[in-house]
Amino acid sequence: MGVDEKSLGKGHNYLTLIYDLERSTVEHIEDDRKKESLDGYFRQMKPSQRAKIKAIATDIWDPYLASIREYVAGYEEKLVFDRYHLMTHMIKAVDMVRKQEHRDLRGEGNEILSGTKYLWLYSRENLPAKKRRVFSALRKMRLRTARAWAIKEELRRFWSYQTETWARKHFSSWYGWAIRSRLNPVKTAARMFRKYLPNIMTDLKHRITNAVSEGVNSMIQTIKKMACGFRNREHFKLAIFFHCGGLDLYPVTHKNVG
Repeated sequence: MGVDEKSLGKGHNYLTLIYDLERSTVEHIEDDRKKESLDGYFRQMKPSQRAKIKAIATDIWDPYLASIREYVAGYEEKLVFDRYHLMTHMIKAVDMVRKQEHRDLRGEGNEILSGTKYLWLYSRENLPAKKRRVFSALRKMRLRTARAWAIKEELRRFWSYQTETWARKHFSSWYGWAIRSRLNPVKTAARMFRKYLPNIMTDLKHRITNAVSEGVNSMIQTIKKMACGFRNREHFKLAIFFHCGGLDLYPVTHKNVG
C-alpha cells in the first residue's frame, strides 16, 4: 500500500489517500493529513487483515508514522520511505541553495543564475538536449548550486544497488560528502535521511514507490478542473473513487438461457 496527501487548494486543506500500489488504484480517502486520518483506515480493518499488509510506502511525515507504528505489526520491516519523496526533499534543498546563491550573485551584479531554476531540478538523463550545452557551462563555474546538484545526483545511485552492504557503503560515502558540503539545506536533508536510514534501506527488500500517486494526482487534478472545483468535499471523494478506484465499467454480458 501507499500513503500520500493531496492538497485541495490554498491553506492547510488536505486529503489523505491510500493506494493499492499493485493495482494503481485509490483504496481509501480521509480528511486532513493527521494521525487520525490514517487511523480511520486501519481501524476499519481487523488485526488479521492489518497483519497481511506486506509493505507501506510513504513520505517522512510524523503523523502518518505514528499511526503505522500503532496499527501495523512488524512495521519496522514493512515501512519504506518512498524514494520519490526523498528525492523531492533533495530537490528542494538544491533549489534553496540556488535561491540564496542567486541573491548573493545579484548583489554583485552577476545574473548568471537568472532563469536557470528548472535546469537544476532535472536529473542528469532527463535534461533536454537543447539545454545540455548551457548546463554544462554552468556546472564548470564552481557554483554552490552545481555542487548541490551533483550531491543530489549522487544520492540517486543509492537505489541502483542490489545488496544492503553496498547500499550502506554508498550512503555512508554520500552522507560524508553532503555534510562536508557547507551547504546548509543539503546538510539538513542529509541528517534527516540518516535519522530514518533503516526505513530507507527497506526499499532493497520491497522495491516499492509512491510514484503511482503522481499519475493518480494528475488525474485527480483533471477531475477537479472538469468540475470547476468541488464545493462539496464528499462529492469530490466520490469522483475520485469513481475515476481512480479501479471500478470495472465494462458492460455485463448475459448468456442466453434455455
